[in-house]
Amino acid sequence: MAPHASAPAAPAGTSPSPVQIFQTLNGTTHSAILRTAIELDVFTRVGQGEDTAAVLASSTQCSERGVRMLCDSLTALGLLTKESGHYQLTRDTAVFLDRNSPAYLGTCVEFLFSPLMLEGLGRMTEAVRKGGTAIADHPSMQPDSASWVNFARNMAPLQRFPAQAMAKLLVPKPAGPCKVLDIAAGHGLFGISMAEQHPQAEIYALDWPQVLTVAQENAAAAGVANRFHTIPGNAFEVDFGSGYDWILLPNFLHHFDPPTCEAVLRKVRAALGPEGEAAILEFVTDDDKVSPPPAALFSIVMLTTTPAGDAYSYAELDAMCRNAGFSETELHPLPPAFQRVVIATP
Repeated sequence: MAPHASAPAAPAGTSPSPVQIFQTLNGTTHSAILRTAIELDVFTRVGQGEDTAAVLASSTQCSERGVRMLCDSLTALGLLTKESGHYQLTRDTAVFLDRNSPAYLGTCVEFLFSPLMLEGLGRMTEAVRKGGTAIADHPSMQPDSASWVNFARNMAPLQRFPAQAMAKLLVPKPAGPCKVLDIAAGHGLFGISMAEQHPQAEIYALDWPQVLTVAQENAAAAGVANRFHTIPGNAFEVDFGSGYDWILLPNFLHHFDPPTCEAVLRKVRAALGPEGEAAILEFVTDDDKVSPPPAALFSIVMLTTTPAGDAYSYAELDAMCRNAGFSETELHPLPPAFQRVVIATP
């Protein structure tokens, strides 16, 4: 029998270990631990001084044994610290999982753990065999799907930082009044951030009517409702208008195959003004398609939830833009966000 020549050799002085395999298989348990803690508001309560299992059990109306096991598991995962029976938040959980923090991300569980997302993941083997989602007529690809209202309401906090970072990156040309189109606006934060960063910017948000209701609520809360306009409809069918200084495509192209992406990019190019540019926010992979890990792993989400979507490399996005008539592109990181921006110039 031929040796398994393709198996990588273990580093000197070590032996094969099943730890990584077991931890990966146990990932559903880890995510369920975090979800449960968010649902019980454990991080907010600990941040308010409810730092023992007994006190937390009383305030959450749970068993002390259950709370202790939950908090010990959170500690083992690095999401809490524990000393002499007292729990404390970590730096990250204090910022992102305490409901009293302006950067609170806990609402994301409502979308990430929605029945639709879980069904897609549960049918991943079918999706791999098929080469696309195994859910027939996936609701996320249907007009005015309620799943996008769920996304707009609950995933907005995760996009606040990249939206603000992108708005700082994009400098209107020429200086003065600025016309911005936000395609698949969703929660509207990308257009809203442009309005906040550039006081003379007029924002036009395009999405399904029910989704735009969420964006309008967010624009009103941000104090920019008077400069926030809506274009309801399908991005592939509705008239964009013209003369835009910036057209934003945040988290949109990854839902489609390259020819479909090129079709919308051609519409984008035609709608830009003489000095206009397009800004594409995506989970951009390196050419090897396996790094950076957050972008590479996002591709499997597209496999299970879309017919032909993908996480594209910069080279692939550049080719799409050039095929759509753009002359050049530039790639920009948005730290600490794990997405990147491609700016396309006609």
